[in-house]
Amino acid sequence: MTVTALPADQVLRRLGEFDTIIDVRSPAEYTDDHLPGAENWPVLDDEERRDVGAAYKMESAFDARKRGAALVAHRIGDHLAARVRDRTHDWRPLVYCWRGGKRSGTLAWFLDQIGYRTHVVDGGYKAFRAALLADLDDLPRRFDYCVICGRTGSGKTRLLEALSHAGAQVLDLEQLARHRGSVLGAWPDQPQPSQKALDSAVWQTLSQLDAARPVFVESESKKIGNLRVPEALIETMRTRGRCIAIEMPDAKRVELLLEDYHHLTTDADAFCSLLDALVDLRGREQVRVWQAQGRAGRFADVFLDLMHRHYDPIYLRSMQRNFAGFATASRLTLANGGAAALATAAASLRAERDAALTAGLPT
Repeated sequence: MTVTALPADQVLRRLGEFDTIIDVRSPAEYTDDHLPGAENWPVLDDEERRDVGAAYKMESAFDARKRGAALVAHRIGDHLAARVRDRTHDWRPLVYCWRGGKRSGTLAWFLDQIGYRTHVVDGGYKAFRAALLADLDDLPRRFDYCVICGRTGSGKTRLLEALSHAGAQVLDLEQLARHRGSVLGAWPDQPQPSQKALDSAVWQTLSQLDAARPVFVESESKKIGNLRVPEALIETMRTRGRCIAIEMPDAKRVELLLEDYHHLTTDADAFCSLLDALVDLRGREQVRVWQAQGRAGRFADVFLDLMHRHYDPIYLRSMQRNFAGFATASRLTLANGGAAALATAAASLRAERDAALTAGLPT
């Protein structure tokens, strides 16, 4: 048998054909980003990779290859014993490394010698990343988006989750980016993924959706935390998306914010530190007032004032400026952010969009 090298653009279309996608890079490389669904079978760990790389620079390529070969051979033996022993003859793996193919080629050779029909990614992760980015310039434009709009605390993210449970197609960008998109929006104890990982997650989600059905998405900014929304996606959402404006009484918005940002209400110092980012926009004196309320435990007052003085005005200006469909948005009022109200709204929205689709109307 012979190991087959597949061009990256073909791999992009054929990921589902392989029983296992194997990333042989180091754990840190894998964590930064990897092919969708890939398992990490590192042939060098992070420290070993650094040591071999240093040997290339400080000693010679020959000495580095000798050192690397011994480490790789030992690690591949471990993988074969632990991960391949129970694989049947028809198992079809796809293997890749960073670019040059030495690490992936070594494991692929062993798998081929055993008798498995093995493929490698020609050009490795680097080539796949380039093919994915090229596809992200076109893929988002194939869908019709229903853009869920609404002021801070109006339940947009919760409604997306309810829509997903109701069987609608949903692209939850804040979930993928692990951030709520505001100054206070970092997830507790969860760092954001890398930009590469977000791009891959968006591509993977969209590639699994049906372009004949609408996709519900939240009205995001170009950046969510420190990460950028793919350009073709945000452009299509803004220019062609059909907006649905969610309304909720202010008191219920505050209740929702107190629930979603509970982790901040238990750490007043961290909360006040985050508010410092608003000094340039709202002035030091106003920020000090909010910080004093926070330290006094008056978080409901802080959230209400933040809504009225900061988030609501910014939201309105942004929506009017950036989303072409906002002026003609349909309206949906939520009594509160509870499960029953959200489920009713989600069922109504999905039925409305499905009826429009059946009738051949814009969704």
